[in-house]
Amino acid sequence: MDNGVIFAFFVTLLAGIATGLGSVMALFTKQTNTRFLAGSLGFSAGVMIYVSMIEIFQKANVFLASEHGDNLGYIMATASFFAGVIFIGLIDYLVPSSEGDIGCKHSGECNKTLQRMGIMTALAIGIHNFPEGMVTFTSALRDPHLGIAIALAIAIHNIPEGIATSVPIYYSTGSKKRAFAVSFLSGITEPVGAVIGYLALRPFFSDTLFGILFGAIAGIMVFISIEELLPMAREYEKSKITIIGFIVGMAIMALSLMLFL
Repeated sequence: MDNGVIFAFFVTLLAGIATGLGSVMALFTKQTNTRFLAGSLGFSAGVMIYVSMIEIFQKANVFLASEHGDNLGYIMATASFFAGVIFIGLIDYLVPSSEGDIGCKHSGECNKTLQRMGIMTALAIGIHNFPEGMVTFTSALRDPHLGIAIALAIAIHNIPEGIATSVPIYYSTGSKKRAFAVSFLSGITEPVGAVIGYLALRPFFSDTLFGILFGAIAGIMVFISIEELLPMAREYEKSKITIIGFIVGMAIMALSLMLFL
């Protein structure tokens, strides 16, 4: 296994275990800072949307144009983008996640419901994390700098997912260990998805495949940002901190890309 594959797997693993970090924040702090969470989610969305539209989609177009010409390459990149949107949209429709519910304040009133909600949320997050793992891994494999940026954005948005998973289980069972374990396992599906995707696609790696994957990755990330991150941020905090985080995320991503021109 070469160094590029090891690096790509490592950054994907770090993004996945950020779910466990969210669990730790929820279980071992007295009060969750909702302004920080909202700002972080907005920041993550800004990074993901900017890098998707400015960098990833453009790379998809370059890869595909190099083998199929400018016109057909652009058409294929565009089709791949919307294929990614449809793909993650179907997953979101078939496996809806529980968003915006930080916990139940009265531990005795809904133990069974809370425990079921926590487990179902963990299952939903785990399934959603499979394509996210492939997104991070593929990007890091082809472009390490871009992979790090994507891994950071996904790690940030995994933190509140860890909170949403662990808090209901903790309130219903009283066990921090169980709550952390379920939350952590839901995040581990991210590197698992990366490994499965790599093993399945490795024999077919080419500029055309990478172009199609990058186009789909851009669509997936834009969908996640608009459908999950920004609405969740607004549920945590109604102030302008979300849009501030969003703009700062885009600006930092733009600066980062300029530094590596």
